[in-house]
This record gives sequence, C-alpha cells and structure tokens, in this order.
Amino acid sequence: MRFMMIVKATTDSEAGVMPSQELIDAMQKYNEELVKAGVLLAADGLQPSSSAIRISYPEPGGKPKMMDGPFTEAKELIAGYTLIEVKSREEAIEWALRMPDPHGFGQGEIELRQVFEAEDLMENPETLAKETALRMQVQEQKKA
Repeated sequence: MRFMMIVKATTDSEAGVMPSQELIDAMQKYNEELVKAGVLLAADGLQPSSSAIRISYPEPGGKPKMMDGPFTEAKELIAGYTLIEVKSREEAIEWALRMPDPHGFGQGEIELRQVFEAEDLMENPETLAKETALRMQVQEQKKA
C-alpha cells in the first residue's frame, strides 16, 4: 500500500522562506529512518506557487486553460510530499505521526492519503496489463 503525506503550505513557504537548519536536520533524520525501514519511495519540497502554473478544464472536451501563480489560500496549497509504501493504513499513520512539524513554529499540517493502485481503478484485464507494462518500462528506465 502506498501513501502520500502531503505537507500543506503556509504563508512562509509561499513567501519562499527556507526552513531552518534545525528543521532540515530533523527532516533528514526522519527520512533516514524511512530509508532504513525500507518504506521511502520519494520525498521532496515544492517551490512556492508563485512559480507554478495551474491548468484547468473549464468545459468537457474543451481546451485547457492555463493560469500563472501565485495562487491564493496558502492552506489549500502543497509545500511538499513524502511517498511511502507500507503494509497497512495503521503503519502509514504511525510514520505520519513521527514526521517533524514540516514548517516549525506549530504551523505544519500533513494530509495522509492512500494512493490508488492500478488494480483499484481498472477492471479490464487488457487495460490493466497495458498499465503494468508501462510501470515496468518506467522501472527499467530508472535502472538504465
């Protein structure tokens, strides 16, 4: 089971305020624990929405609409994520509870969400086989 810990943005992260060395050290220690446990798949911070582009689809079948950042409502934005693969929802919650306050100052908020697996979305065996082949191709490209 894969889970994503979504780190919500704050006004500081949206302003481009970099984390303190103390927070970087705490996050590095946490990531090392995830690696040692063999559950870490990815972990990255995201640049502020001022450098982002939002693409929306206002009409079914219509052309996509593009909007440059920054975007309002920092609490609805994402500042980073950690992707883990664990055996259960309970294990994912345990890891999420161990994450240091991602922004410090008691402002951090993490949303934990389970990732859909291809089998959850596709019933057609042919479609599922194509998706499995694509994922294997991605893994092979990473090895090369």
